[in-house]
Amino acid sequence: MITIYGAEQICASCVGAPGSKDTYEWLQAAIARKYEDNVIEYEYIDINKPQQDEKHQNFIERIFDEDLFYPIVFVNDEMVAEGIPRLKTIYEALDNRNVKLLNDAK
Repeated sequence: MITIYGAEQICASCVGAPGSKDTYEWLQAAIARKYEDNVIEYEYIDINKPQQDEKHQNFIERIFDEDLFYPIVFVNDEMVAEGIPRLKTIYEALDNRNVKLLNDAK
């Protein structure tokens, strides 16, 4: 599960960076080019909207309390990126979880 927490408005410290929703779509495309992504689920959490899931609501409160930069990317329950995500770090997290590369599937 890849979860991206973000907002429509770009984080004040991330001016010039792509928006959270753009990052969400970009990550899906980048991961699909390298990995078998049919085993990966994606979810986008808008930090400015109330959440039904208590886990998400608690983390959103943490984002505001600790002034974390967004988007924030989780692979399963591990935060792997804050602010502008780096593909290398996200790929490492997927590799550590034994997500198969496209070349391995052939």
